[in-house]
Amino acid sequence: MSDNQDYISLPIVRVGLEDVPIHFINDFTIQHDKGEFFLTVGQLQPPILLGTLEERKKQAEKLGYVPIKIVARFGLTPRRLKELIDVLQENLRKYNATFKEGAPYAD
Repeated sequence: MSDNQDYISLPIVRVGLEDVPIHFINDFTIQHDKGEFFLTVGQLQPPILLGTLEERKKQAEKLGYVPIKIVARFGLTPRRLKELIDVLQENLRKYNATFKEGAPYAD
Protein backbone atom coordinates (compact mmCIF):
# COMPACT_ATOMS: atom_id res chain seq x y z
CA MET A 1 0.00 0.00 0.00
CA SER A 2 1.54 3.31 -1.02
CA ASP A 3 1.27 6.63 0.79
CA ASN A 4 -0.52 9.35 -1.13
CA GLN A 5 1.65 12.44 -0.75
CA ASP A 6 -0.33 14.64 -3.14
CA TYR A 7 -2.17 16.36 -0.30
CA ILE A 8 -1.71 17.59 3.24
CA SER A 9 -4.26 16.78 5.91
CA LEU A 10 -4.78 18.98 8.95
CA PRO A 11 -7.45 18.70 11.67
CA ILE A 12 -10.18 21.33 11.75
CA VAL A 13 -10.91 22.80 15.20
CA ARG A 14 -13.61 25.34 16.07
CA VAL A 15 -12.07 28.04 18.25
CA GLY A 16 -13.73 30.86 20.16
CA LEU A 17 -17.12 29.14 20.26
CA GLU A 18 -17.66 30.10 23.89
CA ASP A 19 -17.14 33.78 22.99
CA VAL A 20 -20.00 33.90 20.49
CA PRO A 21 -23.39 34.87 21.96
CA ILE A 22 -26.39 32.62 21.44
CA HIS A 23 -29.34 34.46 19.87
CA PHE A 24 -32.91 33.20 20.00
CA ILE A 25 -34.33 33.32 16.47
CA ASN A 26 -37.91 32.83 15.37
CA ASP A 27 -38.05 34.48 11.96
CA PHE A 28 -36.52 33.11 8.77
CA THR A 29 -36.41 34.54 5.27
CA ILE A 30 -34.75 32.84 2.32
CA GLN A 31 -34.11 34.36 -1.08
CA HIS A 32 -32.36 32.85 -4.05
CA ASP A 33 -30.60 33.87 -7.18
CA LYS A 34 -28.77 31.83 -9.78
CA GLY A 35 -26.44 29.54 -7.87
CA GLU A 36 -26.89 31.02 -4.40
CA PHE A 37 -29.30 31.26 -1.49
CA PHE A 38 -29.51 34.01 1.11
CA LEU A 39 -30.82 33.05 4.54
CA THR A 40 -31.73 35.86 6.93
CA VAL A 41 -32.58 35.00 10.53
CA GLY A 42 -34.17 37.37 12.97
CA GLN A 43 -35.80 37.86 16.29
CA LEU A 44 -39.44 38.91 16.39
CA GLN A 45 -40.70 40.04 19.79
CA PRO A 46 -44.38 40.84 20.10
CA PRO A 47 -45.08 44.25 21.58
CA ILE A 48 -46.39 44.55 25.12
CA LEU A 49 -50.02 45.61 24.96
CA LEU A 50 -51.81 46.11 28.27
CA GLY A 51 -55.35 46.83 29.37
CA THR A 52 -58.72 45.93 27.97
CA LEU A 53 -59.14 44.63 24.45
CA GLU A 54 -60.08 48.11 23.24
CA GLU A 55 -57.03 49.66 24.95
CA ARG A 56 -54.73 47.04 23.42
CA LYS A 57 -56.24 47.64 19.97
CA LYS A 58 -55.56 51.38 20.28
CA GLN A 59 -51.98 50.72 21.39
CA ALA A 60 -51.46 48.38 18.44
CA GLU A 61 -52.79 50.97 15.97
CA LYS A 62 -50.24 53.51 17.23
CA LEU A 63 -47.34 51.11 16.65
CA GLY A 64 -47.66 50.86 12.89
CA TYR A 65 -45.46 47.75 12.66
CA VAL A 66 -43.68 45.11 14.73
CA PRO A 67 -39.90 45.19 14.17
CA ILE A 68 -37.80 42.12 13.50
CA LYS A 69 -34.23 42.43 14.75
CA ILE A 70 -31.95 40.80 12.17
CA VAL A 71 -29.46 38.54 13.92
CA ALA A 72 -27.49 37.22 10.94
CA ARG A 73 -27.48 36.74 7.17
CA PHE A 74 -25.89 33.78 5.40
CA GLY A 75 -25.04 33.18 1.77
CA LEU A 76 -25.00 29.54 0.71
CA THR A 77 -24.47 27.59 -2.47
CA PRO A 78 -27.18 25.04 -3.32
CA ARG A 79 -24.81 22.28 -2.18
CA ARG A 80 -24.21 23.92 1.22
CA LEU A 81 -27.95 24.60 1.65
CA LYS A 82 -28.62 20.89 1.04
CA GLU A 83 -25.98 20.01 3.65
CA LEU A 84 -27.62 22.39 6.14
CA ILE A 85 -31.04 20.86 5.49
CA ASP A 86 -29.60 17.35 5.97
CA VAL A 87 -27.87 18.33 9.23
CA LEU A 88 -31.04 19.95 10.57
CA GLN A 89 -33.20 16.95 9.64
CA GLU A 90 -30.72 14.50 11.21
CA ASN A 91 -30.59 16.51 14.43
CA LEU A 92 -34.37 16.75 14.59
CA ARG A 93 -34.55 12.96 14.12
CA LYS A 94 -32.07 12.46 17.00
CA TYR A 95 -33.96 14.94 19.17
CA ASN A 96 -37.25 13.13 18.56
CA ALA A 97 -35.64 9.76 19.33
CA THR A 98 -34.17 11.08 22.58
CA PHE A 99 -37.11 13.13 23.82
CA LYS A 100 -39.94 11.11 22.30
CA GLU A 101 -42.51 11.90 24.98
CA GLY A 102 -43.39 15.56 25.07
CA ALA A 103 -41.24 16.43 22.03
CA PRO A 104 -42.94 19.35 20.27
CA TYR A 105 -41.94 18.07 16.82
CA ALA A 106 -42.20 14.33 17.34
CA ASP A 107 -43.63 12.43 14.38
